Amino acid sequence: MKTDLELALECAVNVYHRYAARRPVDDYLSLGEFSRLLKETAEPFLKNTVPPKTTTDNYIKQLFTKADANHDGRLKFTEFLTTLSLVAIDAHNRSHQGPGGDHGHDHGHGHDHGHDHGHGHSHRR
Repeated sequence: MKTDLELALECAVNVYHRYAARRPVDDYLSLGEFSRLLKETAEPFLKNTVPPKTTTDNYIKQLFTKADANHDGRLKFTEFLTTLSLVAIDAHNRSHQGPGGDHGHDHGHGHDHGHDHGHGHSHRR
């Protein structure tokens, strides 16, 4: 049986290929393909990570620009992974904001918080 992380990684590869394999079939994501990918597969998650006073479209453009390391106007798979990292970091940071600030987290013990962060699973082992 595959672990949650294995399933998530496999899903990232499959989603990338589903959008990168559209016309033209070139194994890269244009800004439009990248935007559609995020809006169609992760919009609720995105809405929780978009910085204040930033539109979803502008956030997507910012992610694309940060990840397009060679500035060719398209994302190869490794650059796409960079965007996933940026979104995950933003989501993690946002999970610590709001009432109470850090939600009582102590990051010195490996993330076994014993409670649900609201993203479908708890950190209990």
